Amino acid sequence: MKRYVECYPIFVMLAIDFAFAISNILLKKIIMDGMNHLVFITYRQSISTIFLAPIAFFLERNTRPKLTPQILCYLFLSAIVGASLTQYLFLLGIQYTSATFACAFVNMVPVITFIMALPFGLETINIKDRSGRAKVIGTLICLGGALLLTFYKGIPLIHFSDIQTASQSMEEHISSSKRKERWIFGSLILFAGTLLWSSWFLLQSNIGKKYPCQYSSTVIMTFFSAIQSAILTFSINRRLSIWIPKEMIDMLSVIYTGLIGSGLCYVGMSWCVKKRGPVFTSAFSPLVQVMAAMLDVPFLHEQLNLGSVMGSVIVIVGLYFLLWGKTKEIQKVPQETAEKKDKELSFRVHESNDERAIP
Repeated sequence: MKRYVECYPIFVMLAIDFAFAISNILLKKIIMDGMNHLVFITYRQSISTIFLAPIAFFLERNTRPKLTPQILCYLFLSAIVGASLTQYLFLLGIQYTSATFACAFVNMVPVITFIMALPFGLETINIKDRSGRAKVIGTLICLGGALLLTFYKGIPLIHFSDIQTASQSMEEHISSSKRKERWIFGSLILFAGTLLWSSWFLLQSNIGKKYPCQYSSTVIMTFFSAIQSAILTFSINRRLSIWIPKEMIDMLSVIYTGLIGSGLCYVGMSWCVKKRGPVFTSAFSPLVQVMAAMLDVPFLHEQLNLGSVMGSVIVIVGLYFLLWGKTKEIQKVPQETAEKKDKELSFRVHESNDERAIP
């Protein structure tokens, strides 16, 4: 039973990645329909706040600590780093580059988080220990699989003639237009968004210690994010027409991403960061693209290439190494604590025996 409890964070992160994969598919439709990015973020965060507020009130009303100005500042910064600005940068980066290219930066989040966590002491590496070597090897394998998943297509494994013809004509149209400057600008935007997203995992680790209420902290974060996005929207474009969705599917997509994507998923990630740390939680990011590809093929008839399959397998192998290292590291802590207590107890018994032996 204890082993199953230890696996809860893994199951939670797998469910979160599946929900994010569905959100990515809906996001493609929203971008194609031309919905304003900041309006989408404002709606998404507002729906999440309305949905989670009563849940947080009833579930955490007896355990909620005092909300200090310091915690509010942390949550305000968390809203910028993890929600409003990060989501806007990724949406803008997709507009200037492509959704596939943007996934390459998302897949690098575990590596960047791992590197950023080292100087803050949130992660440690002991190369002499097997768990430390497994974490390093797993992170590098995940990065290699993510790069292969993104930049190598390979031969098509499943053929959809109508979709293939449409995609080829679209690629010819894109390649004919000169967009080198836009591509470089989009790459810089995506890199900035990746740094912010990685920083959110580290910041959330600190927030979880000072304010250990996942529902309440997520409600406050999404509330701040909705206000930030709304202010930024009105400062850029004051036309009221941009706030009206063009199609019903766009509004349904916003509702889903608000309830699940920005609501329950952020609660689950905050809980996993609290239980297993920022690197463990961010290590599941590449699986979003793998699951999205699994949904794209049967439902949207997206082309499945050899590179996607090879990259997905490598990502899963690297994730296994990383999770194995983290699990061994967690199991080692109570053992070391018990050994330390046994040594202290034996030392005290030895001292007491020496005192009795003195005449």
